[in-house]
This record gives sequence, structure tokens and C-alpha cells, in this order.
Amino acid sequence: MDAVCVEHLSRDFGQNRGIFDLTFSIPEGEAFGLLGPNGAGKTTLIRHLMGFLRPKSGSCHIAGKDCWAHSDLVQKQVGYIPGEIAFFEDLSGIEFLRFIENYRGVFAVRQKELLERFELDPKVKLKRMSKGTKQKVAIVAALMQDPQILILDEPTSGLDPLMQNRFVELIREEKERGKTILLSSHLFEEVERTCDRVGMIRAGSFAAVDTIETLRQRHLRSYTVTLESEEKAQAFARDFSGICNGTCVTISARLSLEEIFMDYYGGGVEQ
Repeated sequence: MDAVCVEHLSRDFGQNRGIFDLTFSIPEGEAFGLLGPNGAGKTTLIRHLMGFLRPKSGSCHIAGKDCWAHSDLVQKQVGYIPGEIAFFEDLSGIEFLRFIENYRGVFAVRQKELLERFELDPKVKLKRMSKGTKQKVAIVAALMQDPQILILDEPTSGLDPLMQNRFVELIREEKERGKTILLSSHLFEEVERTCDRVGMIRAGSFAAVDTIETLRQRHLRSYTVTLESEEKAQAFARDFSGICNGTCVTISARLSLEEIFMDYYGGGVEQ
């Protein structure tokens, strides 16, 4: 069964801004990465999935529920980290987490574990927290009730490298536990380490939707090197896993996800 299903979803803000005829699905237990430059439509898509925006055409469903018509149920069922976090600044971290717990009506079974994992003191007022600390609060709020579906929009923004790595480890564990994950990120390594498939959005439409391995196979680059003798060519081929043809050796290079991304976006993307 598909945990997330988007069919011909469109919303046109004018001047080529918005999302246009997006169709994809995420099966239960899959981690799906969303890549694209700023303004490509990633957050607009996520806001439709969370029921914050009504589709102009098309539809989106989470766990079989229409994201707009049943937004209250979707929002209580999904662990969500927004790209731009807005808190009640006068609350402490723990007061905010209690508010989220009461709103969703589900006991926060993992709160203590997550607070310890991210070394977070929740007693501090939110207005006194750094951006990175607020991001930790958002992570705990999203995962503390152990939801089966996670929608994460730039979830490690503001975290230091240690905490970014700790978050990646957590997401990999969640995937092993059968969680369905939609991860929008500018960090290619984060997506490579956690996701099964990726969707690359360009100007509101998908440029590619496929597994990372399939994208790598599709974007293999081959180089041919000519050596002085067949003996040197054979030695070179052995050292670099190449194919030898007389004095010529052909080597195939696998691209990183970032290099594949730049292939689609022409090298002119600010990341």
C-alpha cells in the first residue's frame, strides 16, 4: 500500500512559480528524498501534503486520507518538521512539547529518549534558544509520539555536524523499523545515506524520479586513456577496473548524487 500518493497535483502562483502536474507515490516503509533548488516547489508540495494548501487541481493522500479534506487527521498522524519553524517564544521547550502532545492526543512515548539523544535541555525558554537548539525541539516534537509517517523539510538546518550525523543515524533506524519518510534536503550526503529513491524538482515539475542506484547507472561517465604499450594498458586497466583494448583503456566513473543533480540543473544552482 502507498503511504503517500500524489496525482497530477498543481498550484500555479504565476510567473512560472508553483508546482505543475506532480505525480508520484511513496510505498509504506520507503524513504523518499526530495531535491531541488530554492523556489523549485519542494515546500509548496509539502504544504499540500500537510493540508495547509488546497490543490488547484489534482489530489494528494496520506494513509488513504485526502490531505485537504482530512487535514486534521493527517496532521495528527504525521511527524512533521517544517522548513521554517515558528514557535510560541514565551513557552519553554518542555511546555511546547506538552502542547504538541495534547494537540495530537497521543502519548509522547519517545520524548525522554530523543531529548537525551540530541542533548537537549527542554526547560529553557524557546526565545533564548539558538537556531540549532530550536531545530532539536522540532525534531523531538515530530518523532516523540512514534508516528509511522515522517515528512521532513530541511530537518537538520542549523544543526552542527555532530547532530546532523546523529539525526541521519536516527532516520536510518526509523527506516529499518518500517517508517515511511519524505525528506526534503539541500544536503546530498544526508539524502544518499537515508533514502531509497529521490525526486528532483525543477521549476515545479519532476526532472527525475528514481532510485539513487538507477540514477547513477544512467549517469555513468566513461573515459578512454591511451598508454604507451599494451603491457602498461593492461596494468592500468587492472589498477582502475578498466576495459583494455590494445593500448587503450576505458574507465567508467560513478557520479555522486550531487554531480547527478548538477547534470540536471546545468551547474547553475545555488546550493
